[in-house]
Amino acid sequence: MKTLFFKEIKDFFNSIIGYLVIIVYLLINCMFMWIFKGNWNIFDVGFANLDTLFMISPWIFLFLVPAITMNMFAGEFKSGTMELLLTRPLSEFQIVIAKYASTLILVIIALIPTLFFILSINFLAAPVGNIDFGAIIGSYFGLFFLAASYSAIGLFASSLSKNAIISFLLSIFLCYFFFLGFNNLAFLDFTGKIADFIKSLGIDDHYNSISRGVIDTRDIIYFFSITALFIFLTKLRLESRKW
Repeated sequence: MKTLFFKEIKDFFNSIIGYLVIIVYLLINCMFMWIFKGNWNIFDVGFANLDTLFMISPWIFLFLVPAITMNMFAGEFKSGTMELLLTRPLSEFQIVIAKYASTLILVIIALIPTLFFILSINFLAAPVGNIDFGAIIGSYFGLFFLAASYSAIGLFASSLSKNAIISFLLSIFLCYFFFLGFNNLAFLDFTGKIADFIKSLGIDDHYNSISRGVIDTRDIIYFFSITALFIFLTKLRLESRKW
């Protein structure tokens, strides 16, 4: 299991796509936060906070995470190495967990350089150090849980096809649906009194809650539930190949 975990990370960084994915994520954030004029730009807004990072990242993750996960299983199916992998002393669950853990670590690696943004706004604040660290920490927790959910969804999408591009597009669709799809459904007329309940099924509602710096047990349970659901579905998908 540990060998598979490190293999996935090594394979990711052996490809130019791996570096491009991380560079593009950081570059987009930097452009909006420091260069492009408007309400996203820290200098134009005049507040020393990282709201731009935490508002843009969920949208970038819609492409970043599927780009990481698209080949996790699709590549194995296409090359025929999945059958070889299943002959090793690893259960389907262990295979899924190893690939899931490697995906999550890769997303965290992409997030680590953003810590320098904290140093930047810390020195830009007046007086120096006058920033809301509690809100920033809460928002990072929100991004972590968001990445955890997207990673599980992306793995499931990758297990559905031998074609990495199809897996990529399917993962984007599923991640978007769970991020904002329920919000859109809640605004429809027929939802009536259950509109709030439908909205609570979406990731965005819980992500915004944690990003305010309030770590609510209900939000944590929600993210764990979404993650566990798609890990379980991916495991079932692998087992179905034996039927």
